[in-house]
Amino acid sequence: MEIVALIAVAVFLFTYALIIDERIHRAVAAMLGAAIVVFIGIVPWEGILEHVDFGTIFLLLGMMIIVNTARGSGLFEYIAIKTTKLAKGSPIRVLVLFALVTALTSAFLDNVTTVLLLTPMLLYVSKVMKLNPVPFLVTEIFASNIGGAATLIGDPPNIMIASSAGLTFNEFLIHLGPIMVVDMAILLLMMYVIYGRSMKVSPDEREEMVRTLNNLDERAAITDRSLFRKSVIVIAFVVLLFFIHDRIGEILHVFLPFVDPAMGLEPAEVALVGAAILLFWSRQSPEEIFEKIEWPALFFFGGLFVIVGALVETGVIASIASVMVENVGSTGEAIFIVTWFAAIASAIVDNIPLTAAMIPLIHDLGATMDVYPLWWALALGACLGGNGTAIGASANVVVIGIAEREGIDITFIDFLKIGMLVLFVTVAVGFGMLWMTFVV
Repeated sequence: MEIVALIAVAVFLFTYALIIDERIHRAVAAMLGAAIVVFIGIVPWEGILEHVDFGTIFLLLGMMIIVNTARGSGLFEYIAIKTTKLAKGSPIRVLVLFALVTALTSAFLDNVTTVLLLTPMLLYVSKVMKLNPVPFLVTEIFASNIGGAATLIGDPPNIMIASSAGLTFNEFLIHLGPIMVVDMAILLLMMYVIYGRSMKVSPDEREEMVRTLNNLDERAAITDRSLFRKSVIVIAFVVLLFFIHDRIGEILHVFLPFVDPAMGLEPAEVALVGAAILLFWSRQSPEEIFEKIEWPALFFFGGLFVIVGALVETGVIASIASVMVENVGSTGEAIFIVTWFAAIASAIVDNIPLTAAMIPLIHDLGATMDVYPLWWALALGACLGGNGTAIGASANVVVIGIAEREGIDITFIDFLKIGMLVLFVTVAVGFGMLWMTFVV
C-alpha cells in the first residue's frame, strides 16, 4: 500500500510539474496523469465515476452554453458599456466596480457561474479602454473566491460543511460574511498597490477614454434584440432557480400536489435546464455554440479529479490531514492548524476532496473539544486557499481558459506570485478574526 501511495504522489507531482512548466497544455498534462493512475490500477476504471465531480463538470458545461448563446445578442457588451460609463473613464474605478459586483454575485451564485458571466464583459471593457486586461481578470478571480466564501451556497466546500455539521445560511453570513467584507477591502487595497501605477492615465488619455465611452451607445451594442430578451429572461430564470434549487419541490407541491416536497435540483441540473431552454428558444446553431465551449478546461477538471482521486484511494490526503490534527491540544491550536492546512492544501489540490477528507476528522475531534469553530476554520481555509495558484479553484481555471482563447497569457508563475500573497494576507486576517471570536 505504501508503494502504491508513493506512486500516486509521484504521478501527482509529475503532473503538477508539467502544469507549472507550461510547455504542455495543462489539460493534456492532467489527462496524462489520469491515464497513468487508471492504467496501473490505482484508480480502477469502475471507480472513476466516484472521483469525477460531474456536478462541477455539468455546471460548467451548462453555463458555458448559456453564456456563449447569450453573447451573440450583445448582452455582455451592453452591461459592460453601462458599467464602464459609471466609472467615468477611470481604470481603477472599473476594477473596483467589477470586483465588488463579482464578490456580491459570487456570494449568492456559485463563483464559476459568476466568472462565466462577467469575464466576457471585462474583456470587452479592457479592449474599449485599451488597457491590459490581466489586472482586471486576476482581481476578478480573487474577488469571486472571497465572495463565494461568505455564504452557504457560494462555494461547494461550504455546502458540504453545512450539510455535515447542520449549519444554517444565516450562521455563514454571521461568521464568514464580516471576514469576507474585510478581506475584500484589503484585496482592493492590495490590487491598487500592485496594479495602480500601471493603470494610471494622463488627463488627456482619460478625456479621450470618456469621449470614446460617451460615443458608445449601449443600445447599439445589442445586435439581436430578440435573442437579447430571451437571454435576459433565461439567465434571470436560472439565477432564480439557483436561489431556490433546494426548495423547488416545496414550491411546486403547492401547485402540483403529486410533486414530492423533498425534491430538489442540483446546481448542475439548473444550468443544463437553462442551457436547453435557451438553445431551444433561440434557435441558435448548436454546432456554433458547442465550438465555443471551453473544452480544455472541462478535460482539465476531469483529469485532475482522477489524479486527486488516486490520492484519496491510497489514503494520502486522509493520512496527511490526520497527522495535522491528531495532536491538537486546544481549540486555538485546532483553529490554527485546520485553517492553514486547508488553505495551503487547497492551493495545491481541489478543495472538494480535501473538504470531504477533513469533515470526518473534525467530527472525531468532537470527543475532546468543541468543534463548532473548526467548521468556520475549514470553510475559510478551503475557500480562500483557492486564490493561491492558477489551478487552486474552478473559477481560476475558467477565467484563465477564457483569457487564453482571446490570446491573453496568464502564466502559472505570474499568478502564483500574486496569488500566494493574497492567500496569506486574506487567510491571516480571517484567522485573526476567528481567533478573536472563539478564543480570546
